[in-house]
Amino acid sequence: MKDLFGQAILDFQTNNSPEDLVTETNISEADEMSVEYLFRSYNDMPKLEKKALQLAKGKILDVGCGAGSHSLHLQEKGFEVTAIDISPNAIKACQLRGVKNARVQNVLDIKNEKFDTIILLMNGTGIFGTLAETSNYLQKLKSLLNPNGQILIDSSDIIYMFDEDEDGSFLVPADGYYGELTFTVSYKGKTEDTFPWLYLDYNTLQNAAHANGLECELVLEGQHYDYLAQLTL
Repeated sequence: MKDLFGQAILDFQTNNSPEDLVTETNISEADEMSVEYLFRSYNDMPKLEKKALQLAKGKILDVGCGAGSHSLHLQEKGFEVTAIDISPNAIKACQLRGVKNARVQNVLDIKNEKFDTIILLMNGTGIFGTLAETSNYLQKLKSLLNPNGQILIDSSDIIYMFDEDEDGSFLVPADGYYGELTFTVSYKGKTEDTFPWLYLDYNTLQNAAHANGLECELVLEGQHYDYLAQLTL
């Protein structure tokens, strides 16, 4: 793993000539993303993220924490937060920013720990990779919850990225779920290996949650097919 995403985060944190990240998917052109956006303060976060942070309570796990902005805000509010990411460079940046408990870890590998709130933000369903893997992740997340615990997760219904035919139905691929994308990240002239990334529409997430013994509630919808959901036992 080249960890280019993490490298960009660490470069920004250490002032090491950071550049924009370039992301591309199998259904969209290359798009530039400013690394600075990952370092946003609470006031600059979209309303879905603010809502998730307002709802967070108790002992918190931040999955796929990136640059650690959500964790830092919650920590400043006095919560005990564990921030995890599979990117060693991102975790290094989190530690430099003052996240007290940040570690390189895949959520599937956590053992013998329980949390009151688990947050997965900035398209939190992305880490599931594929629809087929979603149950594995939901079962794992469920096993990490204390009684009365909650999972706060956001995603988008990317149906709008597909063309419509005359009768208004969308021309989506027939050989799989349309929210399964492959992503490529480039940074400073290097390109990461492609990786799967999942966008789940709300109904599909709700069905998957129910199939895995979790309640699912739509908390808030964003401005562009995005939403925040709360999963509970």
